[in-house]
Parts: sequence; C-alpha cells; structure tokens
Amino acid sequence: MAETEVAGAAGGDQGPAPCEEGAELAAVIGATVPTGFELTAAEEVQEKLGSASRISRDRGKIYFEVPAGSLPQVRRLRSVDNLFVVVQEFKDYQFKASKEDALKDLEDLVKKLPWANPLKVWELNNSLKKKKSKRKKLSVQRAASREKLQDGGEEEGSEPKGMSREEDSAQNSASVEPPHDQDTGEPQAVEAQNGEEEQEEDPEQSDPKDELQEGSGSEAKAGEGQPSQAGTKVLKFRVTCNRAGDKHSFTSNEAARDFGGAVQEHFQWKADMTDFDVEVLLNIHNSEVVVGIALTEESLHRRNITHFGPTTLRSTLAYGMLRLCDPQPTDIIVDPMCGTGAIPIEGATEWPSCYHIAGDNNPQAVKRAANNICSLLKKQESKESSTAPGIALDIIQWDICNLPLRTGCVDIIVSDMPFGKRIGSKKKNWDLYPACLLEMGRICTPGTGRAVLLTQDKKCFAKALSRLGHIWRKGQTVWVNVGGLHAAVYLLRRTWERAEERRSFW
Repeated sequence: MAETEVAGAAGGDQGPAPCEEGAELAAVIGATVPTGFELTAAEEVQEKLGSASRISRDRGKIYFEVPAGSLPQVRRLRSVDNLFVVVQEFKDYQFKASKEDALKDLEDLVKKLPWANPLKVWELNNSLKKKKSKRKKLSVQRAASREKLQDGGEEEGSEPKGMSREEDSAQNSASVEPPHDQDTGEPQAVEAQNGEEEQEEDPEQSDPKDELQEGSGSEAKAGEGQPSQAGTKVLKFRVTCNRAGDKHSFTSNEAARDFGGAVQEHFQWKADMTDFDVEVLLNIHNSEVVVGIALTEESLHRRNITHFGPTTLRSTLAYGMLRLCDPQPTDIIVDPMCGTGAIPIEGATEWPSCYHIAGDNNPQAVKRAANNICSLLKKQESKESSTAPGIALDIIQWDICNLPLRTGCVDIIVSDMPFGKRIGSKKKNWDLYPACLLEMGRICTPGTGRAVLLTQDKKCFAKALSRLGHIWRKGQTVWVNVGGLHAAVYLLRRTWERAEERRSFW
C-alpha cells in the first residue's frame, strides 16, 4: 500500500556531515528518476559530477553527495525528475505500534533533526533560481525589443508580460491539489492546468513536488528554529508525505498533519498549502524514512516540450532510452513514431554530433513536433548572444510500414510504440508490430544497428519478435512504470540477416 502525505521516529541515521568552519558546504541530494532507469541516472551522476550514487530500496530514487557549489550542474542532469536535499535518513526506523505513539515520535523528531546545513543549501538553490529568472526576464525583454524594432516600432521601456508570471499563476492553481492518501501518481490537475495531455506519471516515482510553482524564493533567511526577526518576511511552508508499506498504523495525511505542526512550532513558519516558499518532504518506505527539503518546484522532465499530445513521453525517460543504445558521433538516429518529438528533441539536445530524424503518420503529431523544435530553437537563441547554430533534427510525415529511407542506412532506432490504449488499439497492434519491426529491420544497418523500443503491449511485441528473430536479437530489458502501466523498454540488436520484403505473419 502506498500513500502520499508525513511521519517520523528513531533508527539508524544518515544525513549530511556537519559542515566544519571554513569547509565547503556538502549536500546529500536525493533525486527522483524514471522507475527502471536508476542505474542510468547513477551512471550520469558519476560521469558528470564525479559522485557515486546509492539507489534507494524505494524504486525511482537515487542519493549522492556533492559540494553545494555543484548545484547548477546537478540541475542540468538529464535523467532526474525532481531534486531534494536530505536533512536526515533513517534506514531502519522503528515505528511504535499505536498510532498516537508513532505520530508523537514524528513530532518529537523535528526538534532533533540537523536542519541548519540543508536549509543553507536550500537558500543557495533559491539564489541560483533567482539569477536564472532574472536572466530569463532580460532575454524576453531583448527578444521583444528586437521584434518591435524589426517591425518598425519604437523600443518601449515597459517590461513585457512574459511567461514567468503566467506560468507561476498556472502552477499556483495546480498546487491547490491536496495531499492524496494513495500514491497513485502525480496529480493530474497539474497537467490540466498547463494545458498538457501528457501521459500519466509513474506512480512509484512521481512526486508531489511537480506541483510547485516556480520562483517563489524568499529573501528571508531560514534560521534553525528561530522566530523571524522584526521586518523579516515569515517563510511559508508545507509538508508532503510519501508513504509506502502496509505496516504503518497511521495514514500519510495524519503524518503530514502532525509532522507539519511540529515544523511550524519549531521554526515559527506559516503553513500554506499552495503559495509556499519551503516544501518539507517526508518519504516513508516500509522502515526507511527520509526527511528532505525540495529543491525543484517543477519536474525537470518538462524541459523540452511546449506542445503536448495524448501520450507525450517524459524527457527523462526519453534520455534513458537513448542512453541505453549508446549513441556514437555521426550515428543516424531515427524515431519512426515520434508523436510530439520528445525522443528526437532530447537526442538532438544531448547528442548534437548525431543526426536525428523524426517521423509520424499523424499530421497533427508532426505539427506538434515541429512546433516543439521551433520552441527549442527560440530557447537556444535567447541563451546565446548571437544566432544559435540550430539542431541536427528533421521532422517528416511518413508511413511507418513504408519508410522513405534507404536499406541499411540507419544506425539506431528509438521509439515509443503505441500501447493500444490512448493511441491505436490492441487489435491493430497484432498487424502493426510485426510490420514495424520488419521495416525497422530493413532500414537498420545489419550487424551493428540497434533499436530501443518502449511498449506496454508486451504479449503482442513478444509474438512479433519471435516471428522476426532472424532480424532482431533481444538484449537488455528495462521494466518501467508509465502512467500506472507496467511497460518494458527493449534493447534489440540487428543481425546480419537480410530483411525480406513485407509479408503476412499470422
């Protein structure tokens, strides 16, 4: 049983080491990642930050220690959804049998936790966000000024009503969603408020911090257990509890309520469920308890897509799939069923030395993908002082079973295949899957080519693959959770066999 809301007690502790005077502040960072791709995220952290990661027993989370000064690099990781700084971790927390005693222990725990250094990390993270927000506002102003001058109008000094305020209000309204008693995934209100039709999130790793609004950073300093000084803004906070396990005498709502009350009393902060500065996290997985402070206000997987479709893939999952096939410079990478372009856009961003081709048979999907590519180019232009070089990505409308590509010209195929639920049907998949695999085999380079394919229709996929075993050899399988659906990512390797012309399989 899993829930989302707060709780506490005593057991073997782990947390950030005390920061000695003059020593650089160290932080233990927790990150939520797509379930099944924890090892991929750990590899990226090691590669880009030089830090070893520990994978949580609660799937979909990793922990690693970095200097607080590395926070900008941490936020640029491609495989993580949400980030939080760990206050303290209890690996074997002993909950009392009675509800009253267990909740009382949680209340008492607040006073014993080492809040000082994690709150300093939170402050540093806030200052980084404010700098980024200021740069974003300036780039919007410059872009607006350029457009007015190009149109022959005069440059105005008034600040454009840019995206930051509008985005904030949309996400604020999404935050009203109360904590839920069942950990069934990310609140869908967020998607609705932002006008997205995104695929539902992984229930095991979705995190309520996706609800947070951006740019709420307070100028006030968060003192450890000290009432606010005169003239200093009182920080607003909320507590979110994520609970999994069936041996707890309390609900996550009850834990969040009592733990939150103790936090309010300890810091003299003001509780606010929607317009808060600080989100305190209480993650309980059986006997494992982690207390943290959220560092992200919106999931980092929302970085690329502005035009959403009915089954838009998360950028973090797209990154994991691409990394699985180990792209090399000059590789040609194709997504024959690209939808809104999440996979090729992530690929073109992270592997710019490869050439990416995206295609779909649905004209509306192709239009959305093209709009997403344009949005990415505009974002690049706003970051650069001069004209951005563009991205190595083309988008085409085509028939997946009759691709306009030469035989054996593609190195890698990466695609999110239709599950037969929101797109297509299970019945149609019995004809579509073998035809797709055959055509993919035709365009893929024999011997060295590979494909990474995501599907929830595992039975149909296995049957199609068994009929085409002479073309494709199944390698690694990664089990993932997509919108509450148990799906699989298959790594296939192209054999040396020639792919014959399309024929009937059943």
